Amino acid sequence: MHAYTASRISLPSHSAQPSLPVAFDSETQQPVSFFPAGSEIYAQGEKAGAFYQVEFGAVRIYRLLADGRRQISAFHLAGETFGFEADTTHHFFAEAINATGVRAFRFSAGADMSHHLLPLALKGLTRAQEHLLVLGRQNAIERVAAFLADMAERQGGLRQVELPMSRMDIGDYLGLTIETVSRVFTRLKDKGVIRLINLRSIEIVKQEVLQTLGE
Repeated sequence: MHAYTASRISLPSHSAQPSLPVAFDSETQQPVSFFPAGSEIYAQGEKAGAFYQVEFGAVRIYRLLADGRRQISAFHLAGETFGFEADTTHHFFAEAINATGVRAFRFSAGADMSHHLLPLALKGLTRAQEHLLVLGRQNAIERVAAFLADMAERQGGLRQVELPMSRMDIGDYLGLTIETVSRVFTRLKDKGVIRLINLRSIEIVKQEVLQTLGE
């Protein structure tokens, strides 16, 4: 699947401010931009000169492999940052999963922001390492359970978890086919671990069982 380029609609600047270090003052913040579902935020190979925070909605980060397959490396939800690069080039595509608002933070010329950016970089590295551990699991149920437990934690530990991404997205993130993902969701439902509210929302019925499966 290829990314689609869409126009960016700037929203009023009075929307909620991100919880980032005070060094990112109003001069570095850009107005919130709106991206319709499936639209491209930035492309692999584009010049990188900013990082981004999701104000609402959700973002997927992915790369297209040589054989045309898509590998999703991360999902980012409201309040989370993405787009931080070690050099001046984006190495992945970023795409809005649903209607999404994104605020860009650009660096002032000559400003040394390293001590503020380091925590963001380390957090991104930790998530990447956790993703590798999930991919290293041989059992599809373990992968999906770990994914659902992570999504629940990132949404405040609520029993009802919103899944803005599709089953195909989840498969491309976990290295599974869409059919396997769907079968695992059904199996977890049949075992009473989760309840399927709709395609984009589940209820975790047995939290401890889910966490044990994902460990």
